Amino acid sequence: MSGPEHEFLLPDLRFVAVERLVPHERHDDRRMTPLVQRIREQAMLKNPPIAAPLPGPRAEQRFVVLDGANRVAAARAAGLPHLVVQVVRYEPPHVELRTWYHALAEGSRGQFEMAAGRIPGLRCRDEEALHARALLARREVLATVSFRDGGVLTFAGGRDLAERNNLLNALVDVYRDRRFYRLSTDSLDAATARYPEVTALVVFPHFEPAEILELATRGEHMPAGITRHLIRWRALRINIALDQLADDGHALEEKNRWLNEWLREKLAMREVRFYEESTVLFDE
Repeated sequence: MSGPEHEFLLPDLRFVAVERLVPHERHDDRRMTPLVQRIREQAMLKNPPIAAPLPGPRAEQRFVVLDGANRVAAARAAGLPHLVVQVVRYEPPHVELRTWYHALAEGSRGQFEMAAGRIPGLRCRDEEALHARALLARREVLATVSFRDGGVLTFAGGRDLAERNNLLNALVDVYRDRRFYRLSTDSLDAATARYPEVTALVVFPHFEPAEILELATRGEHMPAGITRHLIRWRALRINIALDQLADDGHALEEKNRWLNEWLREKLAMREVRFYEESTVLFDE
């Protein structure tokens, strides 16, 4: 198949002030600390975060971070004034928003139910698996949790997007300091086949980009590891030297001129490659 929507587009890479990057999800402290150390040891930015412009004056342009919250938090913690990001249009076919599910490897149903029961405003009910799936599809519940004994719990509450997001954060807080895996399947059988130690699977609903943008503009954060953004023509291994990111003596315009020249040189030297097929990396 051919056509403009299928043609290779060079990633839109830009230097952006770190203070202009707005996360839409919480960062993970356990992942951020090693990232800060890795950035300093490697002295380079390997893979740029993905960001989309937020509405507002161009002179005060802000960007919502769709992927790379930990890298942005690490850059902020490292005191970097600027960061190279890949700017995308937050719409198909440029970006597809999907959902990660959380497979829990620690804790019993009783422990989970007791901890969740202490969250004010969160309603918990036992449901049959099929009905629970239907409730989630209609967005009548915030999440479902399937257990190996066949039981399914549903969690509901909140009068608006902000309240529901706060309850969702509180629910994820029940287990976020324990071991869990992010999966793209909502099947507990598939989760346990991959990870035999899994005891439960937390399934979230599908979210819309408008919800992500609304929360971000309000300064509110979703739980880490739920939104999954698929990016067409994602830039990887740009390997920008830390000196370029840390240098606060040059204006953004000057840095971006350097970045454009860097990209032209990469193209001229035939060092840019793109893959249309799905890829699996083993050095991340």
